[in-house]
Amino acid sequence: MRTLISLILFSFLTACTATAVSTVERSENLSKKNIGMVVTANPHASKAGAEILRAGGSAVDAAIAIEAVLSLVEPQSSGLAGGAFMVHFDNQTNAVSVYDGRETAPANAAERMFLDDEGKSIGFINAKNSGLSTGVPGVVSMLALAHEDHGKLKWGQHFERAKQLAVDGFPVSPRLHGMIERFGKYIPDTADQGPVDAHAYFFTEAGEPLSVGALRTNLAYAKTLELLAQDPDNFYQGEIAKQIVAQTSLAPRAGGLSLEDLASYKAQRRTPLCAPYRDKTLCGPPPASSWVAVGAIAGLLQHAPQFSKAGADDVANWVQFALAQRLAYADRDQFVGDNTFVEVPLTGMLNPSYLQKRAALMSVDQASEPASAGDPWAFEPSQKVAYGEDATNDMAGTTHFVVVDAEGDVVSMTASVESIFGSTRMAGGMFLNNQLTDFSFQPVDSKGRPMANRVEPSKRPRSSMSPTIVLDKDGEFLMASGSPGGNSIIAYTAKTLVGVLDWGLSPQQAVELPNLVARGDKVRIEKDRASTQLIDGLRAAGFNVHESAGENSGLSVIFKQADGDLLGGVDPRREGIIELVEFD
Repeated sequence: MRTLISLILFSFLTACTATAVSTVERSENLSKKNIGMVVTANPHASKAGAEILRAGGSAVDAAIAIEAVLSLVEPQSSGLAGGAFMVHFDNQTNAVSVYDGRETAPANAAERMFLDDEGKSIGFINAKNSGLSTGVPGVVSMLALAHEDHGKLKWGQHFERAKQLAVDGFPVSPRLHGMIERFGKYIPDTADQGPVDAHAYFFTEAGEPLSVGALRTNLAYAKTLELLAQDPDNFYQGEIAKQIVAQTSLAPRAGGLSLEDLASYKAQRRTPLCAPYRDKTLCGPPPASSWVAVGAIAGLLQHAPQFSKAGADDVANWVQFALAQRLAYADRDQFVGDNTFVEVPLTGMLNPSYLQKRAALMSVDQASEPASAGDPWAFEPSQKVAYGEDATNDMAGTTHFVVVDAEGDVVSMTASVESIFGSTRMAGGMFLNNQLTDFSFQPVDSKGRPMANRVEPSKRPRSSMSPTIVLDKDGEFLMASGSPGGNSIIAYTAKTLVGVLDWGLSPQQAVELPNLVARGDKVRIEKDRASTQLIDGLRAAGFNVHESAGENSGLSVIFKQADGDLLGGVDPRREGIIELVEFD
């Protein structure tokens, strides 16, 4: 492999942002302190999480406060009317647990709900900006369930910072302003297009997007938080539930979400998927999450020739990473759906013998051809199911954060409203998700084979959200990672694991590596961060390389060093900061 691409070396690591550098340096100099850490994509959220830790809260307590703030200040990405997955590490027992707050389709959902009378797609924007697209929100139920297990503070304390920002107003950030400016044309501004609440919320009377620094209050959201502070069940019944159902019932393209759907929703505790990597263990959520693809990338790399010691400076190492991605994505796209509804060959997809067989395909001779799904069913005890070729849209409107508390407990959580500003419909001051567009619009493929990710009543749409926790050889916490980014989440998250665990980088350096996504017949590389040598080297290997300007990850990473110190990594592509918390 290295002969074919001439061992091209490159140097492209950019300087860390001032905030990230100073934070990382501080953490390296605090070896004798008892330290907690919060890493999110927004300063208000990081500070809210740190406040909760200082008040004696757990990592889960901090997560509740963080998401309540993000729902207000980063509504393009996630919110309490969306869904999430949380991976939790208990430092007392070394137990890893998963909390599943993925949305569900209404009980009356139909497999052809996003098709017209001729069986053609109604189009993504029409589907997104509709009442059809909103699933039963899962975040609040999930956070309440995790709080029941791991919360220290009384339920309700978590919402004070978000409520204050909603009442007093929060300054519109450059990123939020840019999102309004760029995507505002998709927000209805006349009743025939749909509810206009979001347009009134984001635009002045003159039709201009809110400027950077403008204060935006949200009294409706403050009222929602008051009701949630009393009882999390108030989200799923009563006034809030009625508002959600009313908004999804409006024309055009009204949905069928009912009060019964909301009242019956329950987040789930799940057994984590775990996969060996080198002398470590990676853990993440089972389907409807696609984390199995992160585990598969690791397994493929484990059975492939080892990376060279040059790490991120060796193009051959990037080629190998890309080849593993393509194989894992091919299996994920073909086989993953909500496994309470469809058979997913999880055992086979992570089976060492299967991965070894697939790793044999990781050759530059295959670089010019798109990867095909394998046959994990041969390594699976359940009966083989012939699923159709995937046709799912998977858009990027998500956030990720990580927390370590005073006890050493860890949360790695990814939350989403699916696309930017979700369905653009608002209820209780929140943006409603459009997660049902994460289903395949077509229920069968051209050969009549059913899609694993087809729409079904009460089913969870497939998600790319892949919050990850890494354990060392002794089963102790080592690293937490994850990212937003639609289906690219898998690649972004895997990049940080490879960067830190294989290439010897700090979390910040790993986050700042160029994002590379190898899926289907194309390899996308972040042109503003990748060197010419890397791009040319990937092409020399035979890949169809697309130089992308839009690899907009939002990685948040925490790594525990051998001496117990914590190192953080925050993505400069967004607005996040690292908050260190010192405990007595």
